[in-house]
Amino acid sequence: MENAGGTALAIVLVVLIVFVIIVLVRSVRIIPQARAGVVERLGKYQRTLNPGLTILIPFVDRLLPLLDLREQVVSFPPQPVITEDNLVVSIDTVVYFQVTDPRAATYEIANYIQAVEQLTTTTLRNVVGGLNLEEALTSRDQINGQLRGVLDEATGRWGIRVSRVELKAIDPPHSIQDSMEKQMRAERDRRAAILTAEGTKQSAILTAEGQRQASILAAEGEAKAAILRADGESQAIQKVFDAIHKGNPDQKLLAYQYLQTLPKLAEGSANKLWIIPSEVGEALKGIGNALGGTSAEPAGGLFDEAPIERTQP
Repeated sequence: MENAGGTALAIVLVVLIVFVIIVLVRSVRIIPQARAGVVERLGKYQRTLNPGLTILIPFVDRLLPLLDLREQVVSFPPQPVITEDNLVVSIDTVVYFQVTDPRAATYEIANYIQAVEQLTTTTLRNVVGGLNLEEALTSRDQINGQLRGVLDEATGRWGIRVSRVELKAIDPPHSIQDSMEKQMRAERDRRAAILTAEGTKQSAILTAEGQRQASILAAEGEAKAAILRADGESQAIQKVFDAIHKGNPDQKLLAYQYLQTLPKLAEGSANKLWIIPSEVGEALKGIGNALGGTSAEPAGGLFDEAPIERTQP
């Protein structure tokens, strides 16, 4: 009997020790950083636990699942949206949100992630439904801003702050994609043709301008060369004229030079007719006087001006 009593006492002690350990375990809670816990006492909200060590009353207080206070990123599956021009596009969205009030996130909404997803879908359809396809593709910042404003206002009473909403992808129908690609190729071809035409035009303009400037420069060069040649000839004539006057030539030298110039009048294969001027007689008269001949003029006016035909060899 004593052995049986001792065994029962030992069992009671063991059970009591296990009960104390369980009570201690259920009483002591450690809340990690960036986490929050909601405590209910007898089924009613009692307080919100912050990170650190806390003591609960066993079997009276109940700690609900911890809430993550860090900013969370949720990517929702593609949603079909009808645009203003009756085209169905598939849009992927990404929502960045953060729990700011654990109590409201626990008691104001049953599943805040699902609520954010459904609210994002309905708001996205309302916003994109008022835009055509081209506006929807080029107005992502505008759509993101409208979504963020509506979601942040609606989720504020749930203890959630929506920081950003991004459209990850907008996929139009395949037929529309083919049409857009053809349009883009046509636009690129048009721009290439315009650039080619502009290049050809500029090249022609530059070539014509270069030729004009070259012609002007050539004409200016020729004019300057002609002026220089004329100046040279003028100076040469002036020097010859000055030299002749300084040398004071007599009648005999002038008559001789005059006769030497006459053969040059017949030079050239095209000269078939040339005229002997009347001054030839005076020149011959001067030469004759120089050689001691008579000064009588040849009879019949032999050296008067008369045309003489030159025989072409």
